[in-house]
Parts: sequence; C-alpha cells; structure tokens
Amino acid sequence: MKRIGHGGASAVVRGNTLESFDAALEIGVDMIEFDVRRHAGDLLLAHSRWDARVGRCPSLDVALAHLGQPRFRDVELNLDIKSAGCEAAVVDALHRFGVVGRSLVSSQLPAVVDRVRQLDPTLRTGISIGGRISRGRQRWGDWRDAVLDAIRDRRFHAVMAYHALVDAPLVCGIADAGGEIHAWTVDDRGVIDRLSALGVNGIVTNDPRLFTDD
Repeated sequence: MKRIGHGGASAVVRGNTLESFDAALEIGVDMIEFDVRRHAGDLLLAHSRWDARVGRCPSLDVALAHLGQPRFRDVELNLDIKSAGCEAAVVDALHRFGVVGRSLVSSQLPAVVDRVRQLDPTLRTGISIGGRISRGRQRWGDWRDAVLDAIRDRRFHAVMAYHALVDAPLVCGIADAGGEIHAWTVDDRGVIDRLSALGVNGIVTNDPRLFTDD
C-alpha cells in the first residue's frame, strides 16, 4: 500500500509547499500529492483560488525542480489539476524536469484527465471522485459503473476516491478492471487500518506520521 502525503505533510507544515515536501520525505512516504492550478498566467501549487491569491504559493516549475532532486528519486508524484486549460503546460513541465515516469496526473474534471491522456498517452492518469455535490456537478450518474467502465477501457489508470465511498465491492471491482484505487483524505488511524484491510492501493493523509504509529 502506498503511503501518500496530502500536500506533502500538511498536518506538520503548510501543504503544497517545499517545506511540506521535505517533511513528508523525512517522515517517510511513497508518494506526494499536490494541487496545481493556473493563476495570473502561471501554474501554482494551490488548492483554491483564494490560496493562489494570498498563499505565497510556489510555482509548478519551482516545485518540480525541488522534487527532481536525487533525494526524492524514490518518491512518486500525484499532481491534482484543479483548473482546466493548463493540461499542456503541466505535461510540458513534467517532461522538462524528467519526472514523467514517476508521476500520476489526476483531477475531479474528467475532461482534464482526458486531455492529459491525449497529450501524452504514457502518463498515468487518475480520476478523483468526491462527495455528492462534486459528483453531481460532473454528472456521473451511477458513478461506480461509469468509473469501472472507464478503468476497463483504459480511460483512467487509477481512481482517487473520498475515503467514505470506499468499500470492498469498489476495491475488488477496480482491481478486476486492472486499475488502482487511492483513498483520500484520511487522518484517523482506525480508518487507515480499515482501508488497508480492504486492499486499497494507496491512502492519502495530511499526517504521514499515522503510517508509522504502533
């Protein structure tokens, strides 16, 4: 099971920052997840528009240069794209910094993931499935069947699902379809244990220290 740091180690240091990535590496993670959105003509690491305006957020180039250092070579990257229209720039940046092979690009916006796959079919992609309001906006309908069909058709390689949605039939269905499932965002050791027992491929947490507690 992959230990995935949300924004790095957001419970320790403000997420989506170089310092948070360093903290996650020190604690021990297999993957670092971070948000990317376009703001004022640049690609920034920011969860929301408000964060982008006031958060002194690093640019994607600065972040990838940092994560491209040899000490991060064994850590996978999950870029979660928050805004449409920046797909080509994201793919270009991944190539420029030589991290395509250890990157997974995801979004709650199916069109964004489809565009990334069109730009570079070698990139791993994931669809993020949130709560009821988010699913309604994306008009998923019967989202479970739709997601499983998409995995079987290789439209997406992975499903990043809100942890409360994850159950045994979903985990088994995605595995049978040849995909991966990552559960987000889990900050309770008991929930981590439950999801681990179900056989999820990865768990996202704000506090990677939870993976090392006895």
